[in-house]
Order: sequence, then structure tokens, then C-alpha cells
Amino acid sequence: MNNPFDLTGKVALVTGASSGLGRHMATALARAGARVALAARRVDRLEALAAEIAAFDGRALPVAMDVTDAGSVTRAIAEAETELGPLAVCVNNAGIALKENIAEIDDEAWTKTMATNLDGANRVARAAAAAMVAHGHGGSIVNIASILGLRTSARVPAYAAAKAAIVSLTQSMALAHAKSAIRVNAIAPGYIETDLNRAYLQTAAGAKMVERVALGRFGQPADLDGALLLLASDAGRYMTGTVLVVDGGHTLAFL
Repeated sequence: MNNPFDLTGKVALVTGASSGLGRHMATALARAGARVALAARRVDRLEALAAEIAAFDGRALPVAMDVTDAGSVTRAIAEAETELGPLAVCVNNAGIALKENIAEIDDEAWTKTMATNLDGANRVARAAAAAMVAHGHGGSIVNIASILGLRTSARVPAYAAAKAAIVSLTQSMALAHAKSAIRVNAIAPGYIETDLNRAYLQTAAGAKMVERVALGRFGQPADLDGALLLLASDAGRYMTGTVLVVDGGHTLAFL
């Protein structure tokens, strides 16, 4: 029996691939056999990642992309398809988080967060879907949401609001593109340890937070691999409009 999680021959695009979860997810897709377009603004970091992927005989293409710029998104997807082939998987991961209280966040900070986390995600998903419709083979779009899109936090109100909107957008797009055989799903990670948050998670506040995680630890990037490969591959061929929560049971104790 063929492995339904095998992505050999598929072309995948990962935004925000220069660091953190995006970097890890791009590598996981490449290890599953996909040819991966690595999209971000910091191309030097993408080139280093492409070299790491080539070291295990994977294929990756760095493409410059600013998700807040429609022209940049269009050019990046066109370059990816020219060099790698028709797009089959899009992992919509690029995002930022500004820590400001809801009563203090100003318009500039709010707009900046929404421009990347919501508007940018919508822009990439629309462009990816258009490419998939054009080649007529369907595909899979995986939006990276967050448990803060399901339960909120006063510390990152704009981020939480954007991720809640991503959940709704995922469901709307799933309905809109089903007839084109394009599946649209989301992953809602809990607190996953990366270089960006490691120092905070090791503080007293982090120690207090981990007490609310049912499995007793924060996640590691590899803990997302199962959900990612399920949604990206034929293993998830009957799934669309789904939000997979990967949080160690953290949301069970959110209330």
C-alpha cells in the first residue's frame, strides 16, 4: 500500500520560512518528498535553509516574499511554479506578535499586525488558490492559526483577533474552493518552543503557564509534523474546513 503521507512530486510553498515554525515546517515537507518554495523577506536565511535541505537530497527554492505586498506575493508564486512546478500545497505561516494591552495598543500597531497576520494570509491564500485553479489539479492550503484564535489573551489582542479571523477565513475558503478540489484547513498550535519565545517560556511566568498544559510540557516544532503532513497530503483528502488544535491539552484548562 502506498504511503498516503508521501509528498514526492508535490510542490509546496511555506511563508515565513526564514525562522521558527515556518523553517521547521518547510524542512518537514521536504523530508516527506515535497519540492519546497521557501518564502520570506530575509532571503539570506532562506538560502541557508535551502542548503540544509539539499544536504539530505531535498529540493528547496528561496523566493523573496513580503505578504503585505500583493505584487511580491504574485511574483513569488510565479517564480516557485516556474522553477519547481505547479503548486499543490501552501502553508500560510507568516505572522508577527506585538505584546500590548488592549487598552494601550495604538492604531499603528493594530494595523501592522492585521496587515501581516490577516491581510497577508488572505492575500497568499487567494493567490495560491488561483494558481491551483489555473492548473486544475486541486491542492491543499494550510493556514497557521493559534489557540489564541479560539481562546484569547489580553497581552496580544491584535494577534488573537487576527488568528480568530483566520479560523473563519479558513472555513469560508474551504466552502468556496471545494468544487475545485482545493482543501483549506488550519492548524491551531499551542505554545511551541522556538528561538523567539524560548527565553520567556523559561521564566517564572512560563513555568506557571506550563502547569495549565495537560501533557505537562510546552510543544516542540516536531509536534506539529503529524497535523501538517496529514493536512498537506492525501492522508487528509477528505478533510476541509477543519481546525486541528495541537496544544498538549492547554485549551482544556483555559477557562
